[in-house]
Amino acid sequence: MINCIITDDEPLAREGLAQYVADIDFLQLQGIAEHPLETMSIMEKKPVDLLFLDIQMPKINGLDFLKSLDNPPLVIITTAYPSFALEGYQLDVLDYLVKPITFQRFLKACIKAKKQFELIQNTDSTVSLQSTKNFQKEHFFIKCDGKIERIRFDELLYVESMQNYVSLQTERGKFTTLLTLKNTLAELPTASFMQIHKSFIVNLEKVQTLGDGHIKIKDRLIPISRSRLGEVTQRILGDDLIN
Repeated sequence: MINCIITDDEPLAREGLAQYVADIDFLQLQGIAEHPLETMSIMEKKPVDLLFLDIQMPKINGLDFLKSLDNPPLVIITTAYPSFALEGYQLDVLDYLVKPITFQRFLKACIKAKKQFELIQNTDSTVSLQSTKNFQKEHFFIKCDGKIERIRFDELLYVESMQNYVSLQTERGKFTTLLTLKNTLAELPTASFMQIHKSFIVNLEKVQTLGDGHIKIKDRLIPISRSRLGEVTQRILGDDLIN
């Protein structure tokens, strides 16, 4: 059973979500809150695994509230404002539901939450909730040319720093967004991605050629910093080199 809370300042929205929760047998409603301060009070008294969270509310914005939590539960955003989607996904929310929300769409988000919850339950207790969430991610979202683009890890070839921007080269094209290389690296799985130069992060699985001080991905030669050459070589070759 997944213990959940609904936080929304609209009475009709709270009532509708509560009915949806009642119709799903693996959800247990622990409380309904009109604003995040009420939510905090409920969370201090009862176990909470999942939070249905509105964004535009009195006293404190839902996303600001989420940022303030040291160890947040799983979160599904429920809002009338699609423009906050990118920021929401950057905070590792499970799903982003835009009102009016159909039961079918709500159920789909809850099934995703159930799978994530079961995974966390089965994971070694020493692994943090945040690490578990990051491990499961297969993509992230960026804002590019006034749109929100989904970038899948398995399609990303390399990332190049361009002062205050980064250029993400993927199998389907190049996307430029306002991010730092450091922040981008933090979103990528360390098993596949590595910063090999002050200006480049590469997908090690996409490397075609390892040369003298550089690697080649598609038609692009990418330099390797001297200080990282040994580690890059080891990460790419491992024990697979046939002499």
